[in-house]
Amino acid sequence: MKLLVHLSRIIVGVLFIFSGFVKLVDPVGSQFKFEEYFSESVLNMEFLVPFALGFSILLIVAEIVLGVAILVGWKPKATVWSLLGMIVIFTFLTWYSAYYNKVTDCGCFGDAIKLTPWQSFYKDVLLLVLILILLIGIKHIKPISKGKLPAVITFGSLAVSIYITYHVLVHLPIIDFRPYAIGNNIKEGMKYKGDGEIPAIHDFYLEDAQSDLAPEILEEEKVLLVIVYALEKADANGFKSIKEITEKALKKGYKVYGASASFTDELILAKEKYNLPFDFLFCDGTTLKTMVRANPGLMMLRKGTIVGKWNWSDIDQIKLDK
Repeated sequence: MKLLVHLSRIIVGVLFIFSGFVKLVDPVGSQFKFEEYFSESVLNMEFLVPFALGFSILLIVAEIVLGVAILVGWKPKATVWSLLGMIVIFTFLTWYSAYYNKVTDCGCFGDAIKLTPWQSFYKDVLLLVLILILLIGIKHIKPISKGKLPAVITFGSLAVSIYITYHVLVHLPIIDFRPYAIGNNIKEGMKYKGDGEIPAIHDFYLEDAQSDLAPEILEEEKVLLVIVYALEKADANGFKSIKEITEKALKKGYKVYGASASFTDELILAKEKYNLPFDFLFCDGTTLKTMVRANPGLMMLRKGTIVGKWNWSDIDQIKLDK
């Protein structure tokens, strides 16, 4: 039993830390996933949508801290009961998603590893069994050392998690697992591989009132896209800086476009209000959220290859070609 508890302790701790970390580098992605769960078509709890980012951060930090706590043996009873509470909720959600086919990707491992709904459920069932083993053999869970070291390590993981969360919210994810990562070519990502799988990049289009301009934009040598996935949720403080950088870009020969899923009338008013020197094109909102985790944000393309992405707060870091 002692060996089984130690083995379970390692597996649970490592999986919780890994699951938390791959979401910690991109908490906004988890926010979008919570919004999907809270939507009318899934749990019908839309009153919780405004709190989705808070739930996301709380969940991510809790996963990491509890994973560290079980490995170092800090407060075993409180830690195991907390783990049990979390996994019961996770198991219900993944079962609900799988059984009713509500959410195609639970987001358990962020964008790093994609699991089907039933794979997510079976993974949670396994973790539930392992945590029950920990609960039964809780007397065998001992701290890795005497003194305050286990507590220091646990609270250290809390501090580091909070700092990383703050950093990626102000800037952009420190690790990008999405198909729109810097260095990827959008045209290549849109190609079918012949094995029946959906291309990594789909629903990418940039439409004006008449046609899709994406094919010709992806052939341009120098392009700067201003991503505003939802105008009503955009940080208005960013448009002054965006106006300045896009004016500079146009003078240096860049093609500059806005990309948004908002209504055309609203975008025209925004262009006039902030005196923006570019027109907006329409794109799918989910695609825009995937492209840049900022609202507004910027993406630089060179013949379809992503060469840079920035939150509006980091515009001063953009270096334009002469």
